[in-house]
Order: sequence, then C-alpha cells, then structure tokens
Amino acid sequence: MRIPEPRRLRALLTALATQWALELGEPWELSFHAVVPVRTRDGADAVLKVVPPAAEYLERSAVALTGWAGAGAVRLLRADLPRGALLLERALPGTQAAALVPDDDEEATAAAIGVLHRLHAATVPERGLPGLPERLTAFDDHLGDPSRVPLLPRPLVERARAVAGELLADPRAPVLLHGDLHHANVLRAQREDWLAIDPHGLVGDPGYDAGAWLYNPEPAVRDRPLVALVPRRVEQLAAGLGQPVERIAAWGFVQAVLSAVWTASSGLAPRDRSLDVAALLLPRLP
Repeated sequence: MRIPEPRRLRALLTALATQWALELGEPWELSFHAVVPVRTRDGADAVLKVVPPAAEYLERSAVALTGWAGAGAVRLLRADLPRGALLLERALPGTQAAALVPDDDEEATAAAIGVLHRLHAATVPERGLPGLPERLTAFDDHLGDPSRVPLLPRPLVERARAVAGELLADPRAPVLLHGDLHHANVLRAQREDWLAIDPHGLVGDPGYDAGAWLYNPEPAVRDRPLVALVPRRVEQLAAGLGQPVERIAAWGFVQAVLSAVWTASSGLAPRDRSLDVAALLLPRLP
C-alpha cells in the first residue's frame, strides 16, 4: 500500500500544515513515504512524514519513538495516526552514517553502537509492539508458499529459520528494538552526536538490532566490497554491545536471509548484498 496520489497527498499536507501551524518545504523523493521538511510556529526545524494510514508500521513507529522520548532517536512531536501522519524532530545536519562507508566504517559502526546503547536502555512498552517471533514467521510463510520457494535456496531459508529458533530459545533480556537499524537510519545531529530515525518498533533480543547493520550499505567503490567489511563489523558490534561474537554473527545471518525472504515475498528473486553476507556468515554458525 502506497501513499496517496499527488493531488490527495497535497491536500493532506496542506491540511496538516494548517492544523499544526507548519511551513512546508519541498518533499524529499521517496517511494513509500512522503517526507517533508517543515518549520514549526516557533521556528524549529522538523519533519512531516505521511505513510499509508493502514500500515501497522506507523503505530509501531510512534510507540517506539514515544518510548525513547528522544534518547538515541528523533523525538516524536505530534501524531495523527488515522491520517497516517507523524511530526518529527529534524536531525541536523542529518548526514547519514552511510557517508562514512567504506573509509571510516569503524566510526560508522561506533555510531550505531552508541545509538543502540541509548535505545536499548529504554523501558519496554507493555503493549503496542510485536515480539520477534511474530516477525520471524516470515520464514514459515516463505517455505509454505510454493510460488516463492524457487526464488531462494530452500536449505538456506530452513537453516535461517532453525538458527532463529535457537536464538529465541536462548533469549537475552528483551529490549525496545529499532527493528531496521541500517546506515541510512542513523543521522548526525546536534542534540546528540547521532540519532536514529524510521524505527519499525519491536521487542526482543538486543542482538537482533545488529543484523541489518551487517548487510548495509554497498560501498560506492569496487575495491572495498561489503563482504570485506563484515568480519570487522561483527567483532566491533559484539565488543561494543557486550554480546558473544557467535551470537552477533547468528543474528546477522538470520536477518540477511530474512531480507532476501522479504524481497521474494514481492515475487522477485533476491540478487542483492544480503545473500552475499549470509554466505559469508554461514560458516561461522555453530
């Protein structure tokens, strides 16, 4: 489900700007969300985000941001869930951690570690967010759909499902998870050095949040491919988060295959970096 067509979207943005006393800037070009820089009545820079109102992501994101209350993530300023709108603090200068890859990859990973310490210290909400078992049912959905199975090696998906089951059977204390912490979702800021944006909102094992960091982004240089950066990232994340290396590698493998499964759910054969990372991590699994 996508954002409203341009005319309806423009009307919605205008209505929200009037109601919340916002000065609208030019929208950034994105596929699934409308994201517009705005200025509030008191002159503060903010971001108005509009997503499909029926998207469960919207409510989960709002719950997570409320739980963090600005610690490690941008603040949620206002929300209109029925209309699919969030008004958010704007991180400035807003440079993505992706800009550090590959030359300063360790600095980028250190930024992620700092953000995760802040996010995972929050009180876990009593309701409103799913646990990891709900998200990981995507493996069963894939394996049970004959149209999808040929798009990925079945043994790979089965192994990822089994590894996920082992991790869930040996849980760490659950935390409030970002759920999609990659290099484009960690931005330079002023209030804190780095702030997270665009959370999916989950509750579960803290190691899960390290997974997406391993298969993002592809460096824009040919002599430093992503897979060359992954081993050091695993070691750094494990040390920084106080997790066993094997556990970070296992969550990285699970998330890399999960990313490919999500691609296959749209009927496309995954041919991206996530499968390369999964293949790299596979020999490191117990």
